[in-house]
Amino acid sequence: MRDVYIGRQPIFDRDLKVQYYELLYRSSRVDWAEFEDGDEATSQLLNNSMIEIGLDRIASSRPVFINLTRSFVTGRIPLPLDQQRVGLEILDEVGVDEEVIDSVRRFSEQGFTISLDDFIFQPHLRPLLRYADIVKLDVQRLGRSGVLDQLALLRNFDVKLLAQKIESKPDFEFYRKLGFDYFQGYFIAKPSLIAGKQLAVNRVHTLRLLAEVENPAVSVKGLEDIIRNDVVLSVKLLRYINSAFFGLVRKFESIREAVIYLGLKPLKVWVSLIILSRMEDQPAELMRIALIRAKMAEALADMLGEQSVEKFFTMGLFSTLDTLMDMSMKDVVDSLPLNEEVAEALVNRGGAAGELLTCVLDQERGTWRPEGYFDLSPADVRQCYFDAIAWCDEASKFMVSA
Repeated sequence: MRDVYIGRQPIFDRDLKVQYYELLYRSSRVDWAEFEDGDEATSQLLNNSMIEIGLDRIASSRPVFINLTRSFVTGRIPLPLDQQRVGLEILDEVGVDEEVIDSVRRFSEQGFTISLDDFIFQPHLRPLLRYADIVKLDVQRLGRSGVLDQLALLRNFDVKLLAQKIESKPDFEFYRKLGFDYFQGYFIAKPSLIAGKQLAVNRVHTLRLLAEVENPAVSVKGLEDIIRNDVVLSVKLLRYINSAFFGLVRKFESIREAVIYLGLKPLKVWVSLIILSRMEDQPAELMRIALIRAKMAEALADMLGEQSVEKFFTMGLFSTLDTLMDMSMKDVVDSLPLNEEVAEALVNRGGAAGELLTCVLDQERGTWRPEGYFDLSPADVRQCYFDAIAWCDEASKFMVSA
């Protein structure tokens, strides 16, 4: 894993309440951008903010603005963004021609909030102003008289005005009286640095696959498609289901047959297990621990008369995910659409499922609470643990060969 960074500067309204954040590329802990290729910097900014760190952590529920180079504006590089969360800031160096104007029009029609950065009015920029929502004026660059000239030229356009680079209280009061809607600058708030961790590529892929598999809305057909689209997963599942571990009378030769045979809930369990077993950069013992916990939790849930024991298997299987992913358990759970009961158990050991997971972990550590766990006897818990170890040893032989 490596550290990744985002610069974040708030944009305030006339009452000095934060309305937006502007996200800024940062390559390290320094408070300025260091890059040679604007497209690459924007791509990295999008990756770090949308995937590695996440908008909820960066901005909570507030919308953000991201600066776009010409390649992103014109669509040469795809822009898969949520128009409710992300506004588009068109940099002044993008240049204005028919291609840019047409692209900005499409963005506006799609519902994106459009901001024009470092704007200085010129006649050929009129078409952009038809689609812009916010115009940013650099008050330090223009000076007060220059700003007044710009306001005279902009008064007939339906745009909000943002005074950027406000560096003193007199500046803020002056431009507030002039009628500016938004304010940004060091006097109010300097950019802050937000750091996160970038997962290794195999871990990102693993989390994405697990999220697809664990989606409550996934159907048998949807799960079949997920498996088909991953060659390694397809091969491993067929090898595994045809192994001596399952002891089937006949051999399955297609994913469709395997899917129909297992059914949705068991299939989700086994696919999740195979996905995690592919993480080659983690100690094999971690997967063994996860398997033992999973099988033991499933057995205890069955003993207690719980319904849908598969979710308890999933809970045990995922109980080592924080170590496997080098993330906090909360961050892992937040990235997966898990059953609420399972999520609460994994993060806080809450609820009945959390109590059951605590029982599993205590048995693993060789401890026993004086008050016990549910109505389970120490002998029953111990037997479930030994049975789970035996099951894991048998299953692991075939998972390795698969």
